[in-house]
Amino acid sequence: MFWLELIVVLGMLLVGARVGGIFLGMSSGVSLAVLIFGFGCTPGKPPIDVVMIIMAVVVTVSVLQASGGMDYLIQVAIRMLRSNPKRISIYAPLISWLFTFMCGTGYIAYGILPVIAEVSREAGVRPERPISISVIASQQAITACPISAATVALLGFLASANISLIDILLVCVPATLIGVLAGALYASRMGAELAEDPAYLARVAAGDAAPIHEKTDFQEKTFGHREKTAVVLYILATVMVVAFGIFPELRPTYLVGDHMTMLPMTMTIEIVMMIMAGVILLAAKVDVYSVIEQSVFKQGLMGVYCVFGLAWAGDTLVENNLAFLQGSAQDIVMAHPWVFALVLFFLSSLILSQAGTLGALAPLGLSLGISAPMMIGIFPAVSGLFFIPSYATVLAGIAFDRTGTTCIGKYVFNHSFMLPGLITCTVSVAIGLGLAGMLL
Repeated sequence: MFWLELIVVLGMLLVGARVGGIFLGMSSGVSLAVLIFGFGCTPGKPPIDVVMIIMAVVVTVSVLQASGGMDYLIQVAIRMLRSNPKRISIYAPLISWLFTFMCGTGYIAYGILPVIAEVSREAGVRPERPISISVIASQQAITACPISAATVALLGFLASANISLIDILLVCVPATLIGVLAGALYASRMGAELAEDPAYLARVAAGDAAPIHEKTDFQEKTFGHREKTAVVLYILATVMVVAFGIFPELRPTYLVGDHMTMLPMTMTIEIVMMIMAGVILLAAKVDVYSVIEQSVFKQGLMGVYCVFGLAWAGDTLVENNLAFLQGSAQDIVMAHPWVFALVLFFLSSLILSQAGTLGALAPLGLSLGISAPMMIGIFPAVSGLFFIPSYATVLAGIAFDRTGTTCIGKYVFNHSFMLPGLITCTVSVAIGLGLAGMLL
């Protein structure tokens, strides 16, 4: 019966991935209906904690975006990129990682990709090099950010295993940074030098691309106290979340039955983010109705809906087939955890959501005996969004590179992001597993 149920869940998952967007959550509802009404399965647990924590973070980031604070951060990133153009192949991915780490969303990459493309061309650097790895770095930073939807989802799934936010950061921050640097070293040597690229020279001759060293006039926006205040308060919120994780004694305790219980970290994040969203809104005088119009809010709400459906369907499938799964697959997964990392990678490339991938597969992985430290170690594997060149930042990177060096190859999978992405993911997971084994 398990295999029929799995076919239903995977089939609807593929349909959802094909249609895209919020339909992933809707198709998961069909899976649930078939499992419960058709196969008589007992409903699993809806991921309420995960959904609530993601919503709290999404609203806070949306307030930051509505205040203009995110645009201010983008301008700071642009100044950093233009300060040392010759080393842009190394600096660009690090800046992309840093600002995504700060914001908890890859949205910021859209603002810096066109600058990376033009600055690298002006410096005579092949734009494909910094663009490709900067997109990958942004995806990797999501799994290291303390307030990203994917990280808080993982924390929610591992809450019962006595895992703290700091445990995740201790592993994923250095693992993803080292992975990004490894990918950047490879990307910095990709392709022919721009001045020697015949395809680019032909585009210049045809007037379709600007020649090397031709300056682009970037108009800087003027930002005031409002935007800077919003950024400072947002960073303060992130610092508070990390502080509560490092120093658990800061969290209150209360009596439950006969035992003293500490406020869970998931609830702590929710409370901090809800409060700081309000503080930022009032301090920066943000129009309360503009928050729900922000792209981060719309994308975040869609992500929450998808995680809700995917995780609920996944938990229902796993809980009703636990004995079968533990008897047939547990030994294989325990002996070869990289197998589950590959499953995470390829599913993320289909559904294009790191948090959604965790929602669908985390219950399965934990039921198969994957330990909490091991799950943290392979967490960067959910960043396979580049594998099929259809993700938004991948397409944006291609569109912004007017030299034509960043592209999708003849065979689709031989695109500019493939090798930098595979190298980065492989190194990040390898380092992550090593650090998890030593530190957790």
